[in-house]
Amino acid sequence: MAIAAAAVVVPMGLLFLLSGLIVNLIQAACFVLVRPVSKSLYRRINRVVAELLWLELVWLIDWWAHVKNMLVLNLKFENFPGKEHALLIANHRSDIDWLVGWVLAQRSGCLGSALAVMKKSSKFLPVIGWSMWFSEYLFLERSWAKDEITLKSGLQRLKDFPRPFWLALFVEGTRFTQAKLLAAQEYATSAGLPVPRNVLIPRTKGFVASVSNMRSFVPAIYDATVAVPKNQPAPTMLRILKGQPSVVHVHIKRHLMKELPETEDGVAQWCRDIFVAKDALLDKHIAEDTFGDQQLQDTGRPIKSLVVVISWSCLLIFGALKFLQWSSLLSSWKGIAFSVVGLAIVTILMHILVVFSQSERSSSAKAANSRQQRNGGVPSETSRDKQQ
Repeated sequence: MAIAAAAVVVPMGLLFLLSGLIVNLIQAACFVLVRPVSKSLYRRINRVVAELLWLELVWLIDWWAHVKNMLVLNLKFENFPGKEHALLIANHRSDIDWLVGWVLAQRSGCLGSALAVMKKSSKFLPVIGWSMWFSEYLFLERSWAKDEITLKSGLQRLKDFPRPFWLALFVEGTRFTQAKLLAAQEYATSAGLPVPRNVLIPRTKGFVASVSNMRSFVPAIYDATVAVPKNQPAPTMLRILKGQPSVVHVHIKRHLMKELPETEDGVAQWCRDIFVAKDALLDKHIAEDTFGDQQLQDTGRPIKSLVVVISWSCLLIFGALKFLQWSSLLSSWKGIAFSVVGLAIVTILMHILVVFSQSERSSSAKAANSRQQRNGGVPSETSRDKQQ
């Protein structure tokens, strides 16, 4: 991470990590004290507490980087967001697709109950991963033999979720890169499938298992297509931290779960057909910078995330000043050295979070692995919401 970027990232990192640790402690206390008594009450409390952390990241997009989110909704969809359980599927093109999903969930009033299927290593990330674990995100490995059981049990636990939730599943299984696209095109040619141009071929086992286990209590699938206009830079976490703006276009279509085929093969083919249609929609966007005749709507910039960040900042600055006054930490070389080490740790942790959000570099080995596991359903590299 460049020194200039670090000068911006460190204060934000301190705010996020310190407030996040407070959130984690509250979540842990509720998990130990409240959840054994009432799982429903725990989930309601956790929804509010987790949102206090997620709103800081929403603030980064809305108020710091001024990333404009433009949305197209099919007409039947407009009355539903935030009022029902939904399985959200999307193409996984950007490093911050999961964060765009959080922004849309916040606009719909269900940010605190936004969930995702993610790779197992994510839950070990300081603050953000721990908060996801307390919030009942689903963490999978790279073995379908293990993940099938984990996914089924995790989905069944959501049956009695007290508030409307979104569960994000990136069925391509990994973020889009040109190397991965070439591997997908080779596989499609050899298997007689439609050759993709802007998406990867979905791995359907995880999607089929999700539909099979959620059909009885989740009424809808939200099919999201994310694109960036030609004249705009692709947003990344590092660009956002630097305050560099961009524009993201999102097309969302609502499908009724009950209208999906009954058989597993039928559901898998439905998923593949959705991505063929998504590929054509992205062709149109590449040509016209729009998804069609429907007008793009600016999702706005709600003030709630700004209020939360200002509140956290005031609380932590006041606490830090009181601590420094009490401890006289900066009055000795030992205290100064301790402070410098602390700032270095914050810088390293933020660097890890930024690197974690970036698209993986494809190698020939990964491309071969992609071809071998194309029918494997569960992502071989990463599974997110938006976020992932």
